Amino acid sequence: MSKIHLIAIGGSAMHNMALALHEKGFSVSGSDDEINEPSRSRLAKAGLLPEQMGWFPEKINSELEAVILGMHAREDNPELLRAKQLGLKVYSYPEYIYQATQDKQRIVIGGSHGKTTITAMILHVMHTLGIETDYLVGAQLEGFSTMVRFSKTARYAIIEGDEYLASPIDRRPKFHLYKPNIAIISGIAWDHINVFPTFDNYVEQFNTFINLIEPNGHLVYCETDSVLKQIAENNASIANTNKHPYSVPPNKIEAGTTYLLAGETAIPLLIFGNHNLMNLKAAQLACAQIGITPTHFYKAIQSFKGAAKRLELVHKGNSFHFFKDFAHSPSKLKATTQAVRQQFPNRYTIACMELHTFSSLNETFLNEYEGAMDAANEAIVYFNPHTISHKKLKEISVSQVMDAFKRSDLKVFTLSADVVNYLKQQHWQDKVLLMMSSGNFDGIDFAQLALELH
Repeated sequence: MSKIHLIAIGGSAMHNMALALHEKGFSVSGSDDEINEPSRSRLAKAGLLPEQMGWFPEKINSELEAVILGMHAREDNPELLRAKQLGLKVYSYPEYIYQATQDKQRIVIGGSHGKTTITAMILHVMHTLGIETDYLVGAQLEGFSTMVRFSKTARYAIIEGDEYLASPIDRRPKFHLYKPNIAIISGIAWDHINVFPTFDNYVEQFNTFINLIEPNGHLVYCETDSVLKQIAENNASIANTNKHPYSVPPNKIEAGTTYLLAGETAIPLLIFGNHNLMNLKAAQLACAQIGITPTHFYKAIQSFKGAAKRLELVHKGNSFHFFKDFAHSPSKLKATTQAVRQQFPNRYTIACMELHTFSSLNETFLNEYEGAMDAANEAIVYFNPHTISHKKLKEISVSQVMDAFKRSDLKVFTLSADVVNYLKQQHWQDKVLLMMSSGNFDGIDFAQLALELH
């Protein structure tokens, strides 16, 4: 039995990889200095939770076939140093994903936004149609037990291609390691400024990704993104790559339901918003390259509810809707807020976002948020000064946030309790609440909040 050890096993992607390897029949061990929920419970259930927290070089021995290094570990990690000393093969998790899928047809989904949703759409369609596939996706999906799957039998691998770094000792963006047969790029909007300090540097990562498409492969890209359109169409090194541009497909909204228009047929959807319709079109074009007909795709996609935390419906009433969303970057805020306003044009929309990521809390990047929530009737921004301190960033002030968003009626809070109290004071008749963050507003229970509001 092959033995694999995971350094920093408690991470979101890493613990799912451990579960996937365990399900495949590998002997799996791992270490971490801190493991939180839901990783802890899921690892414990599979018998993979380390007995003690910390790093134990004695776990690393010559019997290991491979060591997989998580991003949470550091370059001087004692287990990593021991693995190097023994000459063991050390993979980042994207490296290992490629190794496990190199004999399969790989669909890799990249882009600054929409990656998880497009990946989830393709997986939903393939699952509905009974097409076996391996996968890596950045969220827990309904109907899938893990976020990673390996098999010997699947012909396909659907991979969410994150542009962040592969590991502490591999500074390449993750999506540079997957070498897609079919690549999707949903759009380019500057992010991860701690790694890519300029917009041009960030854009270059996507140009490199395009160059890594396998010969005679396919590039599916959003042509409404002018920067993406330029690099996709002017890249001379991919002359043999088949290009498939897309934009918002024909659609209509009736009585709160969005319909996709395919010829004379109106296809009802459970999702909404122009960004989701473009995500759907990207997924459909990718699926077409592996033989899934539009008819089969559209029939399967009707039951797609969306990926977790992506315009996820927390509460639905006759006159009050409450959504939560992972949106945190300027482009995501704008797309998500516009989608809600478009879907509920006669409702008063209150949009609330948390500045939580390294980029969003950086005083220079903050100016990128100008106009990001203008589509909402009312906009609220929350940030926790302790988070800024923890990330060792320069302090930002309420007035700086006001100036950045360029919205005179913007409400800014620095205590999550004040956000909750403000929302409780509002009347929610004929209104929509949209809460957006890659965090959780420092522990707000959204389900409980919904009960208290409606």
